[in-house]
Amino acid sequence: MIIIRVMGGLGNQLQQYALYKKLESMGKEVRLDISWFQNADVQESVLAERRLELDDLNGISCRRAAPEEIRGVLGRLWEEKENPLARVKRKLHPASDPCFLESDMYHEQIFQFEDKYLAGYWACEKYYADILEKLRREIRFPEENDSLGGRNQDMIRRMQETESVSVHIRRGDYLDAANRPIFGGISTKDYYRAALDYMKEKYPQAEFFFFSDDTPYVREHYGEEACEVIDWNQGEKSIYDMMLMSHCKHNICANSTFSFWGARLNPNESKITIRPSIHKNTQICIPEQMKELWAGWTLITPQGKLL
Repeated sequence: MIIIRVMGGLGNQLQQYALYKKLESMGKEVRLDISWFQNADVQESVLAERRLELDDLNGISCRRAAPEEIRGVLGRLWEEKENPLARVKRKLHPASDPCFLESDMYHEQIFQFEDKYLAGYWACEKYYADILEKLRREIRFPEENDSLGGRNQDMIRRMQETESVSVHIRRGDYLDAANRPIFGGISTKDYYRAALDYMKEKYPQAEFFFFSDDTPYVREHYGEEACEVIDWNQGEKSIYDMMLMSHCKHNICANSTFSFWGARLNPNESKITIRPSIHKNTQICIPEQMKELWAGWTLITPQGKLL
Protein backbone atom coordinates (compact mmCIF):
# COMPACT_ATOMS: atom_id res chain seq x y z
CA MET A 1 0.00 0.00 0.00
CA ILE A 2 1.12 3.54 -0.76
CA ILE A 3 -0.05 6.30 1.57
CA ILE A 4 0.24 9.95 0.55
CA ARG A 5 0.31 12.61 3.21
CA VAL A 6 -2.08 15.52 2.52
CA MET A 7 -0.94 18.91 3.81
CA GLY A 8 -0.80 22.60 2.94
CA GLY A 9 -3.30 24.78 1.10
CA LEU A 10 -5.72 23.86 -1.67
CA GLY A 11 -3.12 23.93 -4.45
CA ASN A 12 -0.86 21.52 -2.58
CA GLN A 13 -3.79 19.30 -1.64
CA LEU A 14 -4.76 19.03 -5.30
CA GLN A 15 -1.21 18.01 -6.20
CA GLN A 16 -1.20 15.28 -3.58
CA TYR A 17 -4.62 14.17 -4.82
CA ALA A 18 -3.43 14.20 -8.45
CA LEU A 19 -0.49 11.96 -7.53
CA TYR A 20 -2.96 9.67 -5.74
CA LYS A 21 -5.05 9.43 -8.93
CA LYS A 22 -1.97 8.82 -11.05
CA LEU A 23 -0.80 5.95 -8.84
CA GLU A 24 -4.34 4.60 -8.69
CA SER A 25 -4.50 4.63 -12.51
CA MET A 26 -1.39 2.41 -12.49
CA GLY A 27 -3.22 -0.20 -10.43
CA LYS A 28 -1.55 0.68 -7.12
CA GLU A 29 -3.34 0.39 -3.79
CA VAL A 30 -3.30 3.99 -2.54
CA ARG A 31 -4.66 5.95 0.42
CA LEU A 32 -4.62 9.60 1.49
CA ASP A 33 -3.56 10.44 5.04
CA ILE A 34 -5.40 13.57 6.21
CA SER A 35 -4.18 13.48 9.83
CA TRP A 36 -2.02 16.61 9.25
CA PHE A 37 -5.19 18.70 9.46
CA GLN A 38 -6.26 17.05 12.70
CA ASN A 39 -2.98 17.74 14.50
CA ALA A 40 -3.31 20.91 16.61
CA ASP A 41 0.46 21.16 17.14
CA VAL A 42 1.06 21.18 13.38
CA GLN A 43 -1.56 23.85 12.77
CA GLU A 44 -0.03 26.07 15.44
CA SER A 45 3.39 25.78 13.78
CA VAL A 46 2.34 26.94 10.29
CA LEU A 47 2.08 30.61 9.36
CA ALA A 48 -1.37 30.25 7.82
CA GLU A 49 -3.77 27.76 9.40
CA ARG A 50 -4.99 25.27 6.82
CA ARG A 51 -8.04 23.08 6.52
CA LEU A 52 -8.92 20.17 4.26
CA GLU A 53 -10.32 22.03 1.25
CA LEU A 54 -10.49 18.95 -0.98
CA ASP A 55 -13.80 18.29 0.80
CA ASP A 56 -15.16 21.53 -0.69
CA LEU A 57 -14.79 20.23 -4.24
CA ASN A 58 -17.20 17.93 -6.02
CA GLY A 59 -15.98 14.94 -7.99
CA ILE A 60 -13.14 14.10 -5.57
CA SER A 61 -12.93 10.33 -5.24
CA CYS A 62 -10.34 8.73 -2.96
CA ARG A 63 -9.85 6.33 -0.06
CA ARG A 64 -8.55 7.73 3.20
CA ALA A 65 -5.99 5.89 5.26
CA ALA A 66 -7.20 4.40 8.52
CA PRO A 67 -4.85 4.70 11.54
CA GLU A 68 -4.06 0.99 11.40
CA GLU A 69 -3.14 1.28 7.70
CA ILE A 70 -0.75 4.13 8.43
CA ARG A 71 0.82 2.14 11.24
CA GLY A 72 1.02 -0.87 8.96
CA VAL A 73 3.21 1.06 6.50
CA LEU A 74 5.18 3.07 9.06
CA GLY A 75 5.40 0.33 11.67
CA ARG A 76 9.17 0.08 11.42
CA LEU A 77 9.47 3.68 12.56
CA TRP A 78 7.81 2.70 15.84
CA GLU A 79 10.03 -0.38 16.07
CA GLU A 80 13.11 1.84 15.99
CA LYS A 81 12.27 3.15 19.45
CA GLU A 82 13.03 -0.28 20.79
CA ASN A 83 15.55 -1.45 18.16
CA PRO A 84 18.55 0.90 17.58
CA LEU A 85 19.83 -1.44 14.84
CA ALA A 86 16.86 -0.49 12.69
CA ARG A 87 18.14 3.09 12.52
CA VAL A 88 21.53 1.88 11.39
CA LYS A 89 19.94 -0.33 8.75
CA ARG A 90 17.99 2.59 7.32
CA LYS A 91 21.14 4.71 7.09
CA LEU A 92 22.96 1.95 5.25
CA HIS A 93 19.99 0.91 3.11
CA PRO A 94 17.68 3.92 2.54
CA ALA A 95 15.34 1.78 0.43
CA SER A 96 14.30 0.07 3.65
CA ASP A 97 12.90 3.34 4.98
CA PRO A 98 9.09 3.08 4.93
CA CYS A 99 8.81 6.87 4.55
CA PHE A 100 9.92 8.65 1.38
CA LEU A 101 10.45 12.40 1.75
CA GLU A 102 10.36 14.61 -1.33
CA SER A 103 13.77 16.26 -1.79
CA ASP A 104 13.89 17.23 -5.47
CA MET A 105 11.60 18.54 -8.20
CA TYR A 106 10.90 15.09 -9.60
CA HIS A 107 11.36 11.54 -8.28
CA GLU A 108 10.82 8.90 -10.97
CA GLN A 109 11.29 6.08 -8.44
CA ILE A 110 8.02 6.70 -6.62
CA PHE A 111 6.17 4.92 -9.43
CA GLN A 112 8.04 1.72 -8.54
CA PHE A 113 7.02 1.71 -4.88
CA GLU A 114 4.56 -0.83 -3.53
CA ASP A 115 4.68 -0.17 0.23
CA LYS A 116 5.66 3.38 1.13
CA TYR A 117 4.51 6.51 2.95
CA LEU A 118 5.03 9.55 0.69
CA ALA A 119 5.51 13.00 2.26
CA GLY A 120 5.86 15.97 -0.08
CA TYR A 121 4.02 18.46 -2.28
CA TRP A 122 4.60 16.89 -5.75
CA ALA A 123 4.20 20.13 -7.70
CA CYS A 124 5.93 18.93 -10.85
CA GLU A 125 3.64 18.71 -13.88
CA LYS A 126 5.31 15.54 -15.11
CA TYR A 127 3.93 13.46 -12.22
CA TYR A 128 0.36 13.57 -13.53
CA ALA A 129 0.39 15.42 -16.88
CA ASP A 130 -1.14 12.44 -18.67
CA ILE A 131 -4.24 12.36 -16.42
CA LEU A 132 -4.93 16.11 -16.18
CA GLU A 133 -7.63 15.96 -18.84
CA LYS A 134 -9.43 13.29 -16.80
CA LEU A 135 -9.04 15.37 -13.62
CA ARG A 136 -10.49 18.41 -15.40
CA ARG A 137 -13.59 16.39 -16.25
CA GLU A 138 -13.99 15.01 -12.74
CA ILE A 139 -13.16 17.92 -10.44
CA ARG A 140 -16.02 20.40 -10.07
CA PHE A 141 -16.33 23.52 -7.97
CA PRO A 142 -19.28 23.71 -5.56
CA GLU A 143 -22.40 25.62 -6.54
CA GLU A 144 -22.89 29.04 -4.99
CA ASN A 145 -26.18 30.08 -3.44
CA ASP A 146 -25.48 33.70 -2.52
CA SER A 147 -25.07 37.06 -4.25
CA LEU A 148 -21.37 36.40 -4.93
CA GLY A 149 -22.40 33.40 -6.99
CA GLY A 150 -24.24 35.64 -9.41
CA ARG A 151 -21.26 37.97 -9.58
CA ASN A 152 -18.91 35.08 -10.32
CA GLN A 153 -21.23 33.73 -13.02
CA ASP A 154 -21.33 37.17 -14.65
CA MET A 155 -17.55 37.21 -14.59
CA ILE A 156 -17.37 33.76 -16.19
CA ARG A 157 -19.53 34.98 -19.06
CA ARG A 158 -17.19 37.94 -19.58
CA MET A 159 -14.18 35.65 -19.52
CA GLN A 160 -15.72 33.35 -22.11
CA GLU A 161 -16.59 36.25 -24.40
CA THR A 162 -13.10 37.82 -24.38
CA GLU A 163 -9.46 36.77 -24.83
CA SER A 164 -9.31 36.54 -21.05
CA VAL A 165 -6.07 36.09 -19.11
CA SER A 166 -5.90 35.46 -15.37
CA VAL A 167 -3.01 37.14 -13.54
CA HIS A 168 -2.26 35.90 -10.03
CA ILE A 169 -0.18 38.10 -7.72
CA ARG A 170 0.48 36.51 -4.35
CA ARG A 171 1.88 38.67 -1.57
CA GLY A 172 0.37 38.09 1.90
CA ASP A 173 2.21 35.25 3.59
CA TYR A 174 5.05 35.45 1.02
CA LEU A 175 6.04 38.75 2.64
CA ASP A 176 6.36 37.21 6.10
CA ALA A 177 9.91 37.11 7.47
CA ALA A 178 9.89 33.30 7.53
CA ASN A 179 8.64 32.93 3.95
CA ARG A 180 10.35 35.81 2.15
CA PRO A 181 13.79 34.11 1.88
CA ILE A 182 12.11 31.03 0.39
CA PHE A 183 9.38 32.43 -1.88
CA GLY A 184 10.09 36.16 -2.14
CA GLY A 185 11.70 37.96 -5.08
CA ILE A 186 10.55 35.40 -7.67
CA SER A 187 7.27 36.72 -9.06
CA THR A 188 8.80 40.16 -9.57
CA LYS A 189 7.63 43.23 -11.46
CA ASP A 190 10.05 42.24 -14.23
CA TYR A 191 8.46 38.79 -14.36
CA TYR A 192 4.94 40.21 -14.67
CA ARG A 193 6.01 42.86 -17.18
CA ALA A 194 7.51 40.17 -19.41
CA ALA A 195 4.49 37.88 -18.98
CA LEU A 196 1.99 40.62 -19.79
CA ASP A 197 3.98 41.75 -22.82
CA TYR A 198 4.31 38.16 -24.05
CA MET A 199 0.56 37.67 -23.83
CA LYS A 200 -0.14 40.98 -25.58
CA GLU A 201 2.18 40.00 -28.38
CA LYS A 202 0.33 36.71 -28.86
CA TYR A 203 -3.13 38.18 -28.30
CA PRO A 204 -3.32 41.97 -28.82
CA GLN A 205 -6.95 41.94 -27.65
CA ALA A 206 -6.13 40.17 -24.39
CA GLU A 207 -8.06 41.32 -21.33
CA PHE A 208 -6.40 40.79 -17.95
CA PHE A 209 -8.29 39.65 -14.85
CA PHE A 210 -6.18 40.10 -11.71
CA PHE A 211 -6.37 37.91 -8.61
CA SER A 212 -4.47 38.76 -5.45
CA ASP A 213 -4.46 38.73 -1.65
CA ASP A 214 -3.33 42.38 -1.88
CA THR A 215 -5.72 44.12 -4.26
CA PRO A 216 -4.71 47.67 -3.23
CA TYR A 217 -1.18 46.81 -4.42
CA VAL A 218 -2.56 45.48 -7.69
CA ARG A 219 -4.64 48.58 -8.33
CA GLU A 220 -1.67 50.83 -7.59
CA HIS A 221 0.83 48.97 -9.78
CA TYR A 222 -1.31 47.30 -12.46
CA GLY A 223 -4.46 49.42 -12.59
CA GLU A 224 -3.88 50.38 -16.22
CA GLU A 225 -3.48 46.73 -17.21
CA ALA A 226 -6.48 45.35 -15.38
CA CYS A 227 -9.77 44.71 -17.06
CA GLU A 228 -11.00 43.61 -13.66
CA VAL A 229 -9.53 43.11 -10.19
CA ILE A 230 -11.33 40.21 -8.49
CA ASP A 231 -11.62 41.15 -4.83
CA TRP A 232 -14.84 39.60 -3.56
CA ASN A 233 -14.00 35.91 -3.04
CA GLN A 234 -12.52 36.16 0.45
CA GLY A 235 -11.71 33.58 3.13
CA GLU A 236 -13.38 30.24 2.48
CA LYS A 237 -14.79 31.75 -0.72
CA SER A 238 -11.27 32.03 -2.19
CA ILE A 239 -11.83 28.65 -3.85
CA TYR A 240 -13.94 30.55 -6.38
CA ASP A 241 -10.91 32.58 -7.43
CA MET A 242 -9.40 29.29 -8.61
CA MET A 243 -12.66 28.54 -10.39
CA LEU A 244 -12.57 31.89 -12.19
CA MET A 245 -8.91 31.41 -13.16
CA SER A 246 -9.86 28.09 -14.74
CA HIS A 247 -12.48 29.84 -16.90
CA CYS A 248 -9.99 32.31 -18.36
CA LYS A 249 -8.62 31.45 -21.80
CA HIS A 250 -5.00 31.86 -20.60
CA ASN A 251 -3.19 32.07 -17.27
CA ILE A 252 -0.25 33.99 -15.78
CA CYS A 253 0.69 32.33 -12.49
CA ALA A 254 2.65 33.38 -9.45
CA ASN A 255 5.08 30.92 -7.86
CA SER A 256 1.99 29.54 -6.18
CA THR A 257 0.33 26.16 -6.50
CA PHE A 258 -3.05 27.90 -6.16
CA SER A 259 -2.69 29.56 -9.54
CA PHE A 260 -0.94 26.50 -11.00
CA TRP A 261 -4.22 24.67 -10.45
CA GLY A 262 -6.30 27.51 -11.81
CA ALA A 263 -4.27 27.00 -15.00
CA ARG A 264 -4.31 23.19 -14.86
CA LEU A 265 -8.09 23.07 -14.58
CA ASN A 266 -8.44 25.42 -17.57
CA PRO A 267 -9.83 23.23 -20.40
CA ASN A 268 -8.87 25.59 -23.26
CA GLU A 269 -6.83 23.43 -25.65
CA SER A 270 -4.97 26.45 -27.08
CA LYS A 271 -4.25 28.10 -23.73
CA ILE A 272 -0.97 29.80 -22.85
CA THR A 273 0.08 29.11 -19.27
CA ILE A 274 2.96 31.13 -17.85
CA ARG A 275 4.82 30.50 -14.60
CA PRO A 276 8.09 31.65 -13.00
CA SER A 277 11.14 29.61 -13.91
CA ILE A 278 11.64 28.69 -10.23
CA HIS A 279 9.22 28.06 -7.39
CA LYS A 280 11.62 28.58 -4.46
CA ASN A 281 14.86 30.48 -4.07
CA THR A 282 16.58 27.22 -3.13
CA GLN A 283 15.88 25.88 -6.62
CA ILE A 284 18.54 25.96 -9.33
CA CYS A 285 16.90 26.47 -12.70
CA ILE A 286 18.20 24.21 -15.45
CA PRO A 287 16.21 25.37 -18.51
CA GLU A 288 16.23 22.06 -20.37
CA GLN A 289 15.12 20.21 -17.24
CA MET A 290 12.33 22.67 -16.44
CA LYS A 291 11.00 22.50 -20.00
CA GLU A 292 10.85 18.72 -19.71
CA LEU A 293 9.23 18.67 -16.28
CA TRP A 294 6.76 21.43 -17.17
CA ALA A 295 6.06 20.56 -20.80
CA GLY A 296 3.71 23.03 -22.49
CA TRP A 297 4.29 25.84 -20.00
CA THR A 298 5.93 29.16 -20.82
CA LEU A 299 8.71 29.84 -18.30
CA ILE A 300 9.95 33.33 -17.41
CA THR A 301 12.76 34.15 -14.98
CA PRO A 302 12.43 36.64 -12.10
CA GLN A 303 14.57 38.96 -14.25
CA GLY A 304 11.95 38.86 -17.01
CA LYS A 305 13.78 36.58 -19.41
CA LEU A 306 11.88 34.00 -21.45
CA LEU A 307 13.43 30.53 -21.20
